[in-house]
Amino acid sequence: MSFAVILPFLRPIQALLEEETVSEIMVNPDSSIWVEKNGVVEQLPNLNFDPGSLLVALEVISNRFGKKLDPDSPVLNLRLPDGSRLAALIPPVVHPEPMMTVRKFTSHHLTLDDLICRRMLNREQAEMLTAAVHRGDNLLISGGTGCGKTTLLNVLADAIPSRERILIIEDTRELDIRKPHVISAEAQLDTHRTQLGFEDLLKASLRHRPDRIILGEIRGSEARVLLDAMNTGHRGTLSTIHASSARGALRRLGSLAMRGTVAATKADVEEEIASSIGLVVHVERTGQHRRVCEVLLVSSINESHVLPRWDGRP
Repeated sequence: MSFAVILPFLRPIQALLEEETVSEIMVNPDSSIWVEKNGVVEQLPNLNFDPGSLLVALEVISNRFGKKLDPDSPVLNLRLPDGSRLAALIPPVVHPEPMMTVRKFTSHHLTLDDLICRRMLNREQAEMLTAAVHRGDNLLISGGTGCGKTTLLNVLADAIPSRERILIIEDTRELDIRKPHVISAEAQLDTHRTQLGFEDLLKASLRHRPDRIILGEIRGSEARVLLDAMNTGHRGTLSTIHASSARGALRRLGSLAMRGTVAATKADVEEEIASSIGLVVHVERTGQHRRVCEVLLVSSINESHVLPRWDGRP
């Protein structure tokens, strides 16, 4: 059973964990429980945890996975054995009860044809993006939470030639790239041991001869190290970033890179981005649909060319 390791502690939502149509389970601090089924979020009013029981369950689960969870370290992120993710916040960050979200992993390995059938992108976009990945362009996927950035990255990575050595760095493992030479590393930020962040892992990974670097998400000073790597010959990098538009993704990347340096000017960083990033793909979620809405061909951070916006119609 996929969730056997946590089911004994999460009995109130056992049926939801086992139900295939449920893709996400959200337990709020007010003890209300919400689920996402087939892209639709709904509340289950007759389901709840007893007061204090979820906190105890999360403490036991975190200990099982070697994670640290207490009032001084109130954030929990972990990957379950089947690839699903469990994230939680506990008091004093939230009140009165903990907040927990389980994002379930689908065992079906999606393909580009699957995404085209779901109208996440059209055939022309698919061919252009896979060609860019195959030839080694550096590609950035932007969008908001839950819009499908990781899903798209995972599918586009199929275009990486099988002979290449791929190194994946994530905070919680989500990517399932089925290639013969793949190494995955996870940041260790909430364990009882020494903390190891994205920047540390990225610096270390460069010594292991990766042909491709895939960074689960750019969110901090690792942006500086990543730009250095891309500008010194590491081609074909794929990553995601939170942003509200494709151009906004470039601005945010520049802002994060500036935090990791004291010498470079804004103009220097913008020039580095323009010379390293080939394309930005922006994904949005509208209702039940996740869709590639913008593809930005980067020539400079201010003069990039946006391909015609796709509204999802054939």
